[in-house]
Amino acid sequence: MDQQHTWCVIMAGGVGSRFWPMSRTAYPKQFLDFLGLGRTLLQQTYDRFVPLCGAERIIVVTNARYSAIVREQLPQLQGWQILEEPQRKNTAPCVAYANAVINARDPDARIIVAPSDHLVLKEEAFQETVRIALEQAAATDCLVTLGIMPNRPDTGYGYIQFKEGLGTLHPRVKQVRTFTEKPDHATALRFIESGEFLWNSGIFIWSLKSIDAAFQRHLPETKALFDARRKDFGSATERAAIASIYAECASESIDYGIMEKAPNVYTVASDFGWSDLGTWGSLYTHLPKDAAGNAAIGDAVRLYDCSGNVVHAHDGRLLVLQGLEDCIVVSTADALLVCRKRDEQQIKQFVNELTAESGERYI
Repeated sequence: MDQQHTWCVIMAGGVGSRFWPMSRTAYPKQFLDFLGLGRTLLQQTYDRFVPLCGAERIIVVTNARYSAIVREQLPQLQGWQILEEPQRKNTAPCVAYANAVINARDPDARIIVAPSDHLVLKEEAFQETVRIALEQAAATDCLVTLGIMPNRPDTGYGYIQFKEGLGTLHPRVKQVRTFTEKPDHATALRFIESGEFLWNSGIFIWSLKSIDAAFQRHLPETKALFDARRKDFGSATERAAIASIYAECASESIDYGIMEKAPNVYTVASDFGWSDLGTWGSLYTHLPKDAAGNAAIGDAVRLYDCSGNVVHAHDGRLLVLQGLEDCIVVSTADALLVCRKRDEQQIKQFVNELTAESGERYI
């Protein structure tokens, strides 16, 4: 696959409240090294795509308040490669903004769109999968998403129902029949047993022409706002144009606004050790564990009669734990979280209550 017209858009504007207290509004999870590897999730994402498209064709879209962090963590990027959103408007405007910038430089582009905070354990398998998707997107007018072969009835993921379709270039490419947002356990189990469903990774591949046509058909108001300021992209007036556009455009996800409605959506059945790292529990499954099933990150963690815990100690703080089972323990400079793993969905509720009580002091 020719790299010359291959681009990558990394979406890095999320807050990641489920990873509190490490992930904070001022410094969200994509900018943290959750795995203790010496590279943040954003840096790992960048590293993953350089071989596919080259550093000069990677764009990071982030909230304006995080642009300095992006520049610090990815000093290789030129200024125009970091797109600053003036406010959060979900993923459809984010994609439209990147499309406008890429169009000014390469109207024949093929584009990979990926979140900045996912885990990929099998890098070679990932590269191969993306190349299959790029070939499909280059050859046909279609929108491609990477679907993950499920190994459990997980209720935290969206599901893709697929069927064999015409015009596919590889046996792993399937036509999408339906999308289903996070189902209940019984439905998820039925999906797994049918053999017709994949997890939705939220990683997309398409040609610029195909995604532009999809915006025109399904989100014409958003496309019209960007088209009206087309001459501003790549110029000194780009920031003012974006401020004007974002003040008017609707908040919409690319999934609901386009992918669930478009008739020409395909998926590539994939297995590359993927996780969206949405919760501490999902992180736990991918961390190395001791004989008692404890996963600990931190140089000074001491565990006695403990089992099944995920422990993250920040800034070298000493943590001594005794008799704890199946818990999340996170220690930072100003906060300590101890929560049962089975109750981790309550963490977002804790954050909301803290915000109501104390503003952003601990958030």
